Amino acid sequence: MNTEFKSGFVSIIGRPNAGKSTLLNAFVGQKVAIVADKPQTTRTSIQGVLTLPEAQIIFIDTPGIHRANSQLNKRLMDTVRNSLEERDLLIYVADAARKFTEQDRHAIDVAKRTDTPCVLALNKIDLIKDKAGLLPIIEEYRAVYEFSDYVPISAVKKGGLDELRAVILKYLPAGPMYFPEDHVTDQPERFLAGELIREKVLRATRQEVPHSVAVTVDKWEDKPKMTTIYATIHLERDGQKAIVIGTGGAMLKQIGTLARQEMERLFGLKIYLDLHVRVQPGWRENRAFLNALDWRTMTEEDDQ
Repeated sequence: MNTEFKSGFVSIIGRPNAGKSTLLNAFVGQKVAIVADKPQTTRTSIQGVLTLPEAQIIFIDTPGIHRANSQLNKRLMDTVRNSLEERDLLIYVADAARKFTEQDRHAIDVAKRTDTPCVLALNKIDLIKDKAGLLPIIEEYRAVYEFSDYVPISAVKKGGLDELRAVILKYLPAGPMYFPEDHVTDQPERFLAGELIREKVLRATRQEVPHSVAVTVDKWEDKPKMTTIYATIHLERDGQKAIVIGTGGAMLKQIGTLARQEMERLFGLKIYLDLHVRVQPGWRENRAFLNALDWRTMTEEDDQ
């Protein structure tokens, strides 16, 4: 029996809203990437680590593949392209419940430009009533690109994940354990706190506030009985500020309560969250501000 330990780096790619972050969270067993039913929720490459008795898989979640039309979107696509380099495997997550379009063809073209093996994870099969319909969908993708493997999954229901994990292990080389067994993510708590607040804004405001929302954690105070986090929600227009604050501050209070409760669960701390809202027109085109949002800036690390 071959007991050689395996390890490797696996990038999760695909179109916006395909379920990439949900898949990452399902694999590592806890939330390391925020999830919302809006495209482009993920804005940077987020690492999650799954350690098994026989292997260690380092997953890299990425922004959805899209056409870049702003400084922010250009950075997102740079992140995607960087995530294709020097990886052992790519997992292309596709939405089985969404009709195949030209945008899918464009997204697959990005994956085709690399020599890295790429597995198609056909997600959201729980939304397909007649499973016989999965084969024609797979064939539609196969006609565009011959993926290395095809695995139907439901990330939200955790269906097919054992099969996908087995496929991933096939492609991993023998290697060391890069991280301690209990290591789950490379994201600092400060970054995760800001992301959780942003997730709650996106979920609470639904379609009223698009992706012109950013969150900065301005101050973090650790005390014996409680941690105080001061954070600012940045928006591009006054109308958006009114929506986020809500009548008598009700919406902001709801966002703060939901974010605080999830932080307490995730970090194991008693937290006081001090939230402010600021209008910053055109922040998506502001290079300095975009640099400040990058978690690597918070830890003073260079891009890898």
